[in-house]
Amino acid sequence: MKNRVRTAAAAAAITVSSLVGSVDPAQAYQVDCAILLCLAGGWPTSAPCAHAQAVFIRRITPWPIEPPLQIWRCPMGASFNAPAPLSPMERLYDINIQDAPQVRVPLVRVQSDERADIDISGDAFDFVRSIRVFHIQFSQRENRDGNCISSDSTRLGSYGVQGDYQWTRSSVAQVPTASELPNTGHCNWMSYHSVFVDWRDHEGNYGFEEVRY
Repeated sequence: MKNRVRTAAAAAAITVSSLVGSVDPAQAYQVDCAILLCLAGGWPTSAPCAHAQAVFIRRITPWPIEPPLQIWRCPMGASFNAPAPLSPMERLYDINIQDAPQVRVPLVRVQSDERADIDISGDAFDFVRSIRVFHIQFSQRENRDGNCISSDSTRLGSYGVQGDYQWTRSSVAQVPTASELPNTGHCNWMSYHSVFVDWRDHEGNYGFEEVRY
C-alpha cells in the first residue's frame, strides 16, 4: 500500500490537474484534494501543485488564519467503479484519473465536525497529522529597572487522528528552529509576529514556510 501511495503522490503533478482548474467557493474541496496529494508527494514541480501550495500558504497568511489543509473538503469516500476494494489514498488517486463517466464525486459540504469523510487513522496519513501551524506573537524588552518584560501569545494549530483541526496555547520555546524567530535570550529587545507552518511528506522529508506580518 505504501508503494502505491508513493506512486500516487509522485504522479500528483499529472493527476491533480483535473482537480485544480478554476477554483471557486462551490468547488473548494477540489483544491484540498490537490493539496493532500501534492503534500504527500513533497510538492512535485508542476503548475497544479504550485497552485495547491500557494493556497496552502495563503490560508496561513493573516487574516484570518485558516487550516492550511481542509481535508473535510476532499470527498475521499466518493464511490466509483473499481475492480477491487481500495485503500483511502488509492481511492483518492483513482478518483482523480478515472474518465468522467466513471467518476461519481458529489459536492460535499463542510462537515460540522470538520473531519475527513473516511478513516484516516492509519500510518499512511501520518503526513496530515505532521502539519503544525505556529501563530507567533511575541515581544520582550528590558525596563528601566533592568527587569525583562515579555509577552507571549503564541498558539499552535494541529491536526487530530481524523484530520480535525484545533488551536491550543503554545510558546516561542516550542517554535521549530527553522523559524526566523530571533534568539530570545538575555532579554533581547524584539517584537516578532509571524505564522510558521511545517510538515513532513509521506516519506518523512521535512518542509516549512513562514509568513511575517
